[in-house]
Amino acid sequence: MNTTTFTPENSVMLLIDHQVGTMGWVGSLALDEIKKNTVALARAAKETGMPLILTSSMEEQAQGPLFDELIQAVPEAYENRILRAGVVDSMKDEGFAAAVEATGRKNIIIAGITTDVCVVYPAITAISKGYNVQVVVDGSGSPTTLADETALRRMESHGVTLTSTNQLIAELAQDWSSENGGKLIQVLFEEILSKLH
Repeated sequence: MNTTTFTPENSVMLLIDHQVGTMGWVGSLALDEIKKNTVALARAAKETGMPLILTSSMEEQAQGPLFDELIQAVPEAYENRILRAGVVDSMKDEGFAAAVEATGRKNIIIAGITTDVCVVYPAITAISKGYNVQVVVDGSGSPTTLADETALRRMESHGVTLTSTNQLIAELAQDWSSENGGKLIQVLFEEILSKLH
């Protein structure tokens, strides 16, 4: 059981395949929810200086490009995104694995589309390589709720910690009155709390 506290200083944020085509295949959670949470995660990394790695697979195919709001929120990370030719497990893609390793961080935060294909495998691979992994379930999604739950159970059985966007941002902040805490509560408010109905 991993009890390490994830902080902006010891973690890396991986956002996997949040592509417009792929996102159209999600049925386990409302698309607006996923988009909102993904942008909050991307901004949380950017505002606190945490390494942020975006990746996409076969953009010229049905999967399409990354969604606009994400590109607008973190244009630099988008420019530096890792383009994969089709390797399902992004941690088995040489370029992506090298980018993660180059951060020197052992704590990995993952959100991606779809949970049951693009998140489950890299999360398990990362655990097998000695990383601590948290998967943000509401920044991810699968075609069906059953597919999503099955993937989450499989990851948990390998030692992956499941979390939510708000929960993760609070963990990264630790103290809302700290410098990073102030930045993170602003992201949380702007991207999520102000949009609750």
